[in-house]
Amino acid sequence: MFNQPINITQRNLLLILYVVILCFFGPTVYWITHREPKSTEAKGKNSIERRISLGDKILVTAHDNTAKQEGVKAFDQGDYVVAQENFSLALKSDRNDPEARIYLNNTIAAKTKDPYEIAVIVPIGGDLNVAKEILRGVAQAQDELNRRGGINGKLIMLEIVNDDNDPQIAKEIASKLVKDKKVLAVIGHNGSNASIAAAPIYQEGNIVMITPTSSAETLSTIEDYIFRASPNTRDLTEPLADYAVNTLGQTKIAVCSDSEAEASVSFEENFTWAVYNHGGKIIPIDCDLAGDLLPSEVPSQVVSQGVDALLLNPSVRRVDKALEIAAANDDRLTLLGNHSLNTYTTLKEGQKDVNGMVLAVPWYPPQSSNLFTQDAQKLWGGTVNWRTAMAYDATQSIFKAIASGAERQKIQQALANPEFSAQGATTEIGFLPSGDRNLRGTLVKVQPGKQSGTGYDFVALEKKLTTTNTK
Repeated sequence: MFNQPINITQRNLLLILYVVILCFFGPTVYWITHREPKSTEAKGKNSIERRISLGDKILVTAHDNTAKQEGVKAFDQGDYVVAQENFSLALKSDRNDPEARIYLNNTIAAKTKDPYEIAVIVPIGGDLNVAKEILRGVAQAQDELNRRGGINGKLIMLEIVNDDNDPQIAKEIASKLVKDKKVLAVIGHNGSNASIAAAPIYQEGNIVMITPTSSAETLSTIEDYIFRASPNTRDLTEPLADYAVNTLGQTKIAVCSDSEAEASVSFEENFTWAVYNHGGKIIPIDCDLAGDLLPSEVPSQVVSQGVDALLLNPSVRRVDKALEIAAANDDRLTLLGNHSLNTYTTLKEGQKDVNGMVLAVPWYPPQSSNLFTQDAQKLWGGTVNWRTAMAYDATQSIFKAIASGAERQKIQQALANPEFSAQGATTEIGFLPSGDRNLRGTLVKVQPGKQSGTGYDFVALEKKLTTTNTK
């Protein structure tokens, strides 16, 4: 009888202790076991939000000053008067900043009733120079339009989005923009891989995407909401192949490409066909810029196979490898290049190694300046390249389409109309049923010059010009 009460007491104490532990630690255990999915979801959402700005955050941190910081702070608080003052000050100290130019115009538009909103997607974290070149084009178009009073009395706001040229991020951004009904259309993406990844989402969401720079032919097959302002790779490679075979007399050509980049693969395929059509031959070599090749050994291997010319066909992120091959060439092979090499980096880093290289590009400034090039000079203090011009053209196309109806479906219908026409940087803009632009590429050549500040410039190559073999 003596042990029974003791057992009951022990049992009760254990029960009470269990309840206390459960009450105290239970919520903690639940929080630990359930917080990860919520944290991941929040992190994903916040990471996309950090990539998007109408003027409330600085995305291009390479262009940063106190006035710009005060501008985004005021914009975020809805104080557009103070924001406008500060963005104006920021541009006075750094007029070559396209982000500040866009934010200034957004601030002015935000003070008006129901401005139209367009998203522009660029690879700020992937290739800053390329991103700024594209932003200058859309900024110039926005600046011109808003100064004229907008479209039907409504001004334009541009939402800057950074996708890093990452296909997965591009898809997440596309999903968000499709759901944001304020966004009427999308200008982007830059890289073909990113555009191809995001395009089906825009198509399904019935929102127009016009890429200013993606050239891979795969985009031509993604139905009717996808357009491009620049030529596809077929129209880029034809003039280059013609020039290489018929003007330079180079009939045996090898190619170094980036197997991981859709545009690079597409460029090589179409260049190969064009070379054969002109009577030349492509000599197969093992030169994948996405692989573990040794750039210093490529020219010797190519020369040993009796090759006359080498096409350097990188994606933007592998321009450095192409330039390493050019450095090892030592004038043994005639060098050709794709449009990705039309960058400041090519001139600055390539120097004499790329002297004489001929590139295929979508556009080059005309010899006699027009309104676009004059305005570009005033805004940015210098000449601009094809990415700026094609971004300008993409933006002008959307502006013209919005004038026919400020709804997503009506914008698509306007662009798809065979009679559609808008004034671009130097030529009229129109689209084929595939969404491709009816535009042929042109050629430029690297030569010594003073315009870029590197000692070398890209200069227009006239079709009738006969160039001696640089081999």
